[in-house]
Amino acid sequence: MGYARHWSIAKKEKFKLPITAEGTPDYAFMESLIAELEAERIAELEAYLKATGLKDYHLTPEEQATLAQLETIRWGEFKLGDLFDILTTKKKFNASDIKFGGKYRYIARGESNNGIKGYIDENPMYLNDANTISFGQDTATMFYQNEPYFTGDKIKVLKPKPKTDLNKNTAQVIIAAMKKAFASFSWGSSSYNVSILKNIKIKLPITAEGTPDYAFMENFIHALQKVVIADVVAYTDQKIQAHKILTSSG
Repeated sequence: MGYARHWSIAKKEKFKLPITAEGTPDYAFMESLIAELEAERIAELEAYLKATGLKDYHLTPEEQATLAQLETIRWGEFKLGDLFDILTTKKKFNASDIKFGGKYRYIARGESNNGIKGYIDENPMYLNDANTISFGQDTATMFYQNEPYFTGDKIKVLKPKPKTDLNKNTAQVIIAAMKKAFASFSWGSSSYNVSILKNIKIKLPITAEGTPDYAFMENFIHALQKVVIADVVAYTDQKIQAHKILTSSG
């Protein structure tokens, strides 16, 4: 009964469409417009891929070897305290007391947008260092931060020790290992203080000497990005070629 009622109302709803000179819906125009918009987006994507270097998705011999090595790579266990100094943020800011719209990242305990809740202007002396990992104590959310940032409550800062090669790529591997270590995490628990975090163990690829194999991690992420982007590049190439054929024959 409810569906019939809604359908009877929907049939009476009016909306606007482009029309021909005869007053009928101009489907040809609509199709042409969508094709043009799609072509613009594809062209923008192609330009982005070129600018970021992702257009080159062909694996180097070293990257091919890295992917092949994945099945045989050795793994070792490391305490977070062996890799990072685990710090309490320099100053905690309350989101309800600050004004967003500033210059610096404000990192909270959310699960999206790299933990960035907004941008604020506060005293730079309280900024946490770039090239660190922010960790939400009661959410187990963790993100690599490549810029200085402020934080809210219950955020720990994992600062790499001198021999820990942390960058955007190696951080992805380390964070994946951390998430696995926190797989049984109970949301809302605030028990992950500095002393406990230092003893959390994660597994990482290792060298013959038993140290974290950061070169492997770096090459693996590069190779993985290329594998993933290959399908996107193939799709854009197909669409761009189709559009060129369509416009040249028009």
